[in-house]
Amino acid sequence: MRRSGKAVWHGTGLEGAGSLTTPSGVLAEQPYSTKMRFADAEGRSGTNPEELIAAAHAGCFAMALSFQLTGAGFPPTALHVESVITMAQQGFDWSMAGIVLTLDAVVPGIDDATFREKANAAKVGCPVSMALSAVPITLDATLRAE
Repeated sequence: MRRSGKAVWHGTGLEGAGSLTTPSGVLAEQPYSTKMRFADAEGRSGTNPEELIAAAHAGCFAMALSFQLTGAGFPPTALHVESVITMAQQGFDWSMAGIVLTLDAVVPGIDDATFREKANAAKVGCPVSMALSAVPITLDATLRAE
């Protein structure tokens, strides 16, 4: 299995802009720019690599946790996951300083210890977490009653 994405960039790093496209069509010449990446661009049409990584991480973790829980006999009713990437700047260089996964889950019949064990296993074992292993990843997990 292979997955791909394409980027086109025009102009300088600071003032240029580009677009991102995926074969699925989910991203079709989706705009991105330095301003959308490093400034608050909420409410603007566009994206940035970190936003896409955060969404991919949330989705990967949720799917991995669903497999973990179901395999243990506790199929989840709902898993709501947010991934927040914090960026840090040193001089002109940027890096991912940390990622926080926030989980709000409804899992019938599971005890808290088993829930946390499976959530931590999914955090460590999902492919996106493994790809991001150079970045500290923390998990804030809440188990809710049905």
